[in-house]
Amino acid sequence: MPDHDFNESSLRYTGWRITFAAFVGVMVSFAAIVPFTFSLFLTPLQLSFGWKREAISRGFAITALTVAACSPMIGSLLDRLPPRRIILPSIVVFASSLASLSLLRGHIGQFYATYVVIGIVGNGTAQLAYSRAVLTWFDQRRGLALALVLTGSGTGSILLPLLTQHMITTQGWRSAYLVLGAIALLGIPLTTLMVRNSPVTKVEPITVSENLKIGQVLRTSIFWLIAIPVMLSALSINGAIAHLAALLTGRSITSSSAALALSMLGLSGIVGRLITGHLLDRIFAPFVSLAVLLIAGTGIITIAYAATATMGILGAFLLGFGAGSEADVVPYLIAKYFGRARFSTLYGLSWTAYAVGGAMGPVLMGHAFDQAGTYLTSKVLLLAAPLFLAAFVQLLLPRYPHAFFSTADAGLVLETARESPL
Repeated sequence: MPDHDFNESSLRYTGWRITFAAFVGVMVSFAAIVPFTFSLFLTPLQLSFGWKREAISRGFAITALTVAACSPMIGSLLDRLPPRRIILPSIVVFASSLASLSLLRGHIGQFYATYVVIGIVGNGTAQLAYSRAVLTWFDQRRGLALALVLTGSGTGSILLPLLTQHMITTQGWRSAYLVLGAIALLGIPLTTLMVRNSPVTKVEPITVSENLKIGQVLRTSIFWLIAIPVMLSALSINGAIAHLAALLTGRSITSSSAALALSMLGLSGIVGRLITGHLLDRIFAPFVSLAVLLIAGTGIITIAYAATATMGILGAFLLGFGAGSEADVVPYLIAKYFGRARFSTLYGLSWTAYAVGGAMGPVLMGHAFDQAGTYLTSKVLLLAAPLFLAAFVQLLLPRYPHAFFSTADAGLVLETARESPL
């Protein structure tokens, strides 16, 4: 076989084609569409049906909590089945559900029910599903490969808010939902043709055996030192993103500038992910995570004081840089500490933590708006606090396990992990 068939540094290496297909799939997935366009529909839905912003925000919370409940199951299936058997049906259901929102008739229960369905299949379309396949192809370039997959959602979040706002302005919000449903189907062709697990079992320096039980992992402090910051950061980041467009337009910033700020989240997320992916293969990941969470917190502080389009876009850039980078770190940490055997299940559990936090943030912001009738600077500033706490928790993570271990040794490693400070 040619050297490039096994050389991860070669552009002809098959793993990079899998990564490209995953990039495209994630670009039009739940991760790119729902978080980054949701806030654009707040005002149109309120004007059309008279729903309060807190009530509309519950739709985001509902889908986040549904993602939380379903991600471990999706992860477990991905550890057992070929990825296409999960991804392709999920895309069809996701796209159909998005398009069906164009048929809303004023019953908010219909809105909520649709977001339940979106949450059930959401992570089956996103990086959780694609990362499992990509991870099987890489060892030395793992950080960069995961970063490239995740830049898919960043690319989507640049383009989709601008397109969605254009559709809302020119054709109405119903047409915008139809277009988003059609866009979600674009992930099907490359996924069908390319996405698959590597047929070659790579030798891997992990400490967790193939027979390790998930319950053992959940009893380690390491897992919770990853999961708790994920939840805290999601509360802050999703609370800010879900209300960003409405917050900026409420301060007399034009809707086009607000959409540009949402797109800036995606642009900076791409920059952050590529930089972070490069750094993760060279620097201790918790140190990288500390830095990017601090950057995201600074972004929320900037948004809290934003009174001009320039300040809003700058805040969005910092928030997107930090949020996108942190999305790189989590799967990297899971693979480093726990290996690939149960990667998707554990990544799914981290998404549960993410979704719990992500469900709370938008609702809390919606409640704060309904109470005050505006987005108070002091309330927005409070969103930064969980991010800063999550940042400093990174310092509690221990060094990576770095030797080859047998099944018997795995228990000893986990026992040591339990002794690390929480």
